[in-house]
Amino acid sequence: MLVGGRSARMGIAKAGLEWHGSTLLWRTVRILERGTGGPVLVVRAVGQALPVLPAGTQVVDDPRPGLGPVQGIAAGLHTLAGRAEIAFVASTDLPFLHPAFVRRVLRAVQDGADVGLPVARGFRQPLAAAYRTSLAPVAEHLVEAGLVKPAFLFDQCSVALLDEAALRADSELVALDPDLDSLVNVNEPAEYEAARARPSPEVTVVAEGHAQRLRAATLAEAAAAAGLATGKAAAAVLNGELTTAEAQMPLVAGDVVAFGA
Repeated sequence: MLVGGRSARMGIAKAGLEWHGSTLLWRTVRILERGTGGPVLVVRAVGQALPVLPAGTQVVDDPRPGLGPVQGIAAGLHTLAGRAEIAFVASTDLPFLHPAFVRRVLRAVQDGADVGLPVARGFRQPLAAAYRTSLAPVAEHLVEAGLVKPAFLFDQCSVALLDEAALRADSELVALDPDLDSLVNVNEPAEYEAARARPSPEVTVVAEGHAQRLRAATLAEAAAAAGLATGKAAAAVLNGELTTAEAQMPLVAGDVVAFGA
């Protein structure tokens, strides 16, 4: 995940923006973990201060900050080379990113492409895309040559373009993120405020043998909405398989949260 941008239009670092009791960075890290099934690498500018990160998050300094996203992508892919074949690269300002979206984009590379590139909401989305980590030397060479736009990288490899129709053809994604809100980003204060004002996702909460549909963005919000004591959020099972003790664990549409007795 890339967090080294200057956030000029926002005026403050987007990684630290409040999001339902934690930060945008915290949420994005946890969503990427859920979507990829693996640990998350955060690429930052040298000396950049970051808000508190979830346990297990790795941080790497971009050795050449300020050169644009291809340099950040190169730094991340270089670090992951030999540890993973594919990486999902995201910016931190995707407040509605859904694990189902991450899984769909990753599948494009798993099926043989070098890059799985969404083309939606009128733009290519290089910071919500999947890349083979073997592209690290290619990206590094392009940066050294002054070719720092993502289009130059795409010209050097096999790219699976995922337009809106292709994304919505995925049954899981169309059920959970039909409007492709995973690609909504926040670049300016007004966009952040509008995103923060949106209703929380609809989730199913099971407590004391009773299931109900509620809106909640975190486990803590789910417990509160169900009328449970705050401490209940510290012992929950998410989607029948992930047991968590993190009250600020982000929730997404379709989640089922079961609180113990």
